[in-house]
Amino acid sequence: MGEPILIWGAGAMGGTLGAYWARAGIDVHLVDIVPEHVEVCRRKGLRIEGPVGQFAEVIPAVMPAELRGQFQRVVLAVKAHHTAAAVAVLEPYLTENGFVLSLQNGLNEIEISERLGKDRTMGAFVNFGADWLGPGRILFGNRGAVVVGEIDGTTRKRTKEMFELLRLFEPNAILTENIWGYLWGKLAYGAMLFASALNMDSIADNFADPARFPVWRRLGGEVMAVAAERGVTPVGFDGFDPASFLFSSSDVERLKSVADLADFNRRTAKTHSGIWRDLAVRKRRTEVDQQIGVIANLAADVGIETPAIDRLVELVHDIEEGRRTQSLESFEELLTICR
Repeated sequence: MGEPILIWGAGAMGGTLGAYWARAGIDVHLVDIVPEHVEVCRRKGLRIEGPVGQFAEVIPAVMPAELRGQFQRVVLAVKAHHTAAAVAVLEPYLTENGFVLSLQNGLNEIEISERLGKDRTMGAFVNFGADWLGPGRILFGNRGAVVVGEIDGTTRKRTKEMFELLRLFEPNAILTENIWGYLWGKLAYGAMLFASALNMDSIADNFADPARFPVWRRLGGEVMAVAAERGVTPVGFDGFDPASFLFSSSDVERLKSVADLADFNRRTAKTHSGIWRDLAVRKRRTEVDQQIGVIANLAADVGIETPAIDRLVELVHDIEEGRRTQSLESFEELLTICR
């Protein structure tokens, strides 16, 4: 447990976890591609801001080209569309018996395991709210579910060790044998968050508007249909019940889950999703293809149609490429096919 942990990607997720681990006395090394961020982290300290905690920790941090040595434990916390490139670069720095734990949104464990092997890949699910504000600054807006598990459903010594480490960050962390159930549940929620980013309203305001309910019902239903076809048992978290969005469920169940999501998101300093920030603030590509587009691809393999997901991906690309703006009019384009 004394060997250093390498966190590859020191943004909102990786940076927050790294700062808390460092404060707890864990030997953490950060890798990031933003020179100014790396310099502040290693010289002045990575500052966590917001209602959950406020502190700064000086943490060893390097650019990828500066990294030396090998590591048994690597936490990957880059955006989903950077997964393949990051794994290719970090692979030489992974020990022969080392593993990568994905702290990402989506099904990146599939891509990681295809490159490194299933035995060198561990899954994690996180739902805490954080935003990268600038070099050396991260907003920790709210606590949320943190879950870890092996992608083959087993529990090993290393799984228990990572679970205990994650508990230093989130005392209510969960060790599971069904990590895919959590990941697919997050995909359903994630599809809704992408839809909420089509307009300028907060996450809570989107979920609280009854006129927008057909979008949440349809997107959640499409994701759950694909999960069911793949034999996945979805698991709920932080008020979200993915099973209620199975097409066999009732609107009463779905409405309760959406109301719970609105309530959960009212109680955080992080009012908008990272997707919204990518589009509105950072003006960069989102993870829509790797998080949401992949669902449509998996659905096509088993003959399931996903018209809402397909349209959502198109609309996000329209905003990314300047053909549309984030507006209620853009959201209405999705709502029209979900009614």
